[in-house]
Amino acid sequence: MLNILYRDEHLVVVNKPSGMLVHRSWLDKGETRFVMQTLRDQIGQHVYPLHRLDKPTSGVLVFALSSEVASKMMPQFAEGQVKKAYHGIVRGWISHAGQLDYPLVEEQDKIADKHASQPATAKAAVTDYQPLATVELPIATGRYATSRYSLVAMQPHTGRKHQLRRHMHHLSHPIIGDTTHGDGRHNRVFREQFNCHQLLLHASEMTLTHPASGETVFIHAPLDTVWQHVIKQLGWKAPASSYDN
Repeated sequence: MLNILYRDEHLVVVNKPSGMLVHRSWLDKGETRFVMQTLRDQIGQHVYPLHRLDKPTSGVLVFALSSEVASKMMPQFAEGQVKKAYHGIVRGWISHAGQLDYPLVEEQDKIADKHASQPATAKAAVTDYQPLATVELPIATGRYATSRYSLVAMQPHTGRKHQLRRHMHHLSHPIIGDTTHGDGRHNRVFREQFNCHQLLLHASEMTLTHPASGETVFIHAPLDTVWQHVIKQLGWKAPASSYDN
């Protein structure tokens, strides 16, 4: 059963589990669980995804309950009118908030894009980030006797594929659990020390305009048990919802 965060006659929002695909894909034939099909069976009606979350990313995922609502909502997401907030745990200490404006070339799939006739061009990609907490562990990695980590809040202004994972990698602060853009030594630390076998990137909050009423809708997705365990072990407090202020 998926955790439903918000539902009315127009929209339904779930807290997507890490490791679950949004919908069936021929690129991942081994998967048997999908958010779309699970949610459809759970609420007994068709759902229409309005945006995407990577398979390993958890958090806020929004669906329309009709094709008409989907058509009305899609421009909000396409034009960057929806505000999104993420949390992640990264390698190293981030001492100051900042904004990264670093264009990204669309990552092409080896199978689906192998016949692409032209190389992809870089597109604008902008991410704000703020450090929330840091820790230094007495665990050696590489040439260092200790390991440092930061809890970071991130707000993407654009929606490029793997944007946050690639931007944090560019800053030399890869997200823990990222097997594509991350650091395998530090991923191993979290597997062995905290039994954490997932990407520590969570879509925590979203602000959008309701398609019928025009009112602002705020959605907050709680952290899963793995996240809660890791944060407790690191001696941090779970990040508060900005809507509690």
